Amino acid sequence: MRRLGHHRWFARVGRGLVAADRLVARLTRGRVVALNLVPSLLLHTTGRRTGRPRDTPLLGVPDGDGYVVIGSNWGEPRQPAWALNLLADPRAAVTRGGRTVPVRARLLTGAERERAWRLAVREWPAYETYARRARGRPLHVFRLEPVD
Repeated sequence: MRRLGHHRWFARVGRGLVAADRLVARLTRGRVVALNLVPSLLLHTTGRRTGRPRDTPLLGVPDGDGYVVIGSNWGEPRQPAWALNLLADPRAAVTRGGRTVPVRARLLTGAERERAWRLAVREWPAYETYARRARGRPLHVFRLEPVD
C-alpha cells in the first residue's frame, strides 16, 4: 500500500474513495477508517465559509497523546479544505477506534514541523512525492492535541 501511494493513479483513485471512506467511517462510528490499512482517523471540523460540520477521513499519525496530520491534498496545487478550516478555527474533534475526542489543531513550524514531518513520512513515504507534486505549495503539518 505504501508503495502505491507514489503513483498518480493512486491519488486519483484515493480522492474518489474519500466519500466512500467517510460513509464507512460514519456507519462504523469511526471504528473503520481507510479500511484500517494505515493509522487513520475521522477529523471533524467546522466549514470556514458555511459554518457546517465537516468530516474528513485522514491518515493520522499517533504522536504522544495527539496526532500529526498533513495537508497534502494528494499533491494537488490547492490546500485541502479541512486544513483551511483548521486555520480558520483550530477547534475540532477526532474519531478513532469508535471514540471521539475534542482536539485543538496547532500548525507546526521550524524544528517541530520537521520532526512531525519525518514521523509522518515514515508512516506514509508518499508525502515526499506529494510535496514535489504540489510545486511549491507548502504542505501544512498540524498536531491535533486533545482538549480537556
